[in-house]
Amino acid sequence: MLRERISEDVYVFTSEVYAQVTAGAVVSPDGAAVIDTLAFPSETLEILDFVQNRIGVPVRYVINTHYHADHTYGTCLFTGAEVIAHAECRRLLDTTGRAGLKSAKSQTPDLAHIEIILPETIMTQGPLFLHLGKKTLELNCSPGHSPDLITVLVREDRILFASDTVMPVPHVVDGSLDDLRHSLEIIPSLGLENIVQGHGEIILRGEIDEAIKSNIRYLDAVRRKAEAAVKRGKPRDTMRAIEIEDCGKSRILLGGLAAQLHTANLFALYDRMTA
Repeated sequence: MLRERISEDVYVFTSEVYAQVTAGAVVSPDGAAVIDTLAFPSETLEILDFVQNRIGVPVRYVINTHYHADHTYGTCLFTGAEVIAHAECRRLLDTTGRAGLKSAKSQTPDLAHIEIILPETIMTQGPLFLHLGKKTLELNCSPGHSPDLITVLVREDRILFASDTVMPVPHVVDGSLDDLRHSLEIIPSLGLENIVQGHGEIILRGEIDEAIKSNIRYLDAVRRKAEAAVKRGKPRDTMRAIEIEDCGKSRILLGGLAAQLHTANLFALYDRMTA
């Protein structure tokens, strides 16, 4: 796991095990808030050790930005922490999340002791404000990648933990392209210093506008490609022939995972348009 301090008392952790997924920690003398928890216990325990033993404060809050396994499976390791999420995240964890974990345990021994933890503090609209020492965390709804997604803005530092609203390649298989496009359009007006993507590298202030525009252009491109195929009566499998580069992104992003995400987006859009 990679650890980076991006501001005073604000840290980002990036998995070296799964898809460069990220988590964060905002620390204060009063305790810490952990934002997402990574997918595998070995790396989650590194976060816990760093905050509790190296920094020397307890984890008071765990924020689940959405229900997907790579962002929530470590929640159960933060015993005693108050878990915060969207109401829809709680519902999805209790249904889809439980079924997914049961299946994952049968294939991955490392997950044997992982349990689904349902958030006890939930939001439905937002914003929700969390005060921690001198820091104010602003939680806002940001649907698109998934219907339950929330972002976390560290207001004093203008750092946005965007979760999977911002990724090197947008992903809408479990969500809505229109919702994600709208959520992305909000970001440039926030006056940010950094964006912590749900996967991949931190986006710096001078890169933010172009990164957001690039993601919106990609979403528009995949929509056009899928619509054209449906209009011409092309079979579903022709989606595989639409290269990611034709939609403005590179296949080398996320260690080569980008091309898989791209093809999954096209299949999802095709299926919705032909349903």
